Amino acid sequence: MAEEVKSRGKLFVISGPSGAGKGTICSELMKDADPAELCLSISVTTRAPRAGEHDGVHYYFINEEEFEQLRANDGLLEFAEVYGHHYGTPKQKVIDKLNAGIDVILEIEMQGALKVRKTYPGGVFIFILPPSMAELRKRITGRGTETQEAIDYRLSQALSEIAYIDKYDYAVVNGKLDEAVDRVKAIIKAEHSKVTEYIYKMIEQYKEDE
Repeated sequence: MAEEVKSRGKLFVISGPSGAGKGTICSELMKDADPAELCLSISVTTRAPRAGEHDGVHYYFINEEEFEQLRANDGLLEFAEVYGHHYGTPKQKVIDKLNAGIDVILEIEMQGALKVRKTYPGGVFIFILPPSMAELRKRITGRGTETQEAIDYRLSQALSEIAYIDKYDYAVVNGKLDEAVDRVKAIIKAEHSKVTEYIYKMIEQYKEDE
């Protein structure tokens, strides 16, 4: 019998405006995920940790010099400056997981997502939308960590980011969290049912097994 064909992992890029809930959705996705099938990429950032965030769990918190070294050595799949801080995705960690047949979720800002779209067009791009701008303001304000100026800026940025929604493959409105999570799970399942080169290889294997 021919050796079993193993599918390469898929890259799912999830982004959306600050406050849309993309981070919460990703956390829910990982709660019951099999680490041999799905993992969440951990980004590097130069910003300080927020309350409850831990290094190596939510982000790798590094300084500007370390970030620049990674960027210069082509060690980042994407990188962007957001609200005065740098963010990036460690390239090799993502590639290793995909090659091992593990799906990888990138939870990144729109700037980074558009860069990945150019460098990794085989990715699946999902945009998370708030149910309304009023709800978005409520969520951002509810953090209690933002000045009024920062809140107004994030809301204006949200409108700018939504204008790029046509660059994404899917849009999910995060009104009720459980429904939004179920929709993203459905997207992941649907993507694995597409006819791809992996399926063609399986068909060739069927012929060999006859």
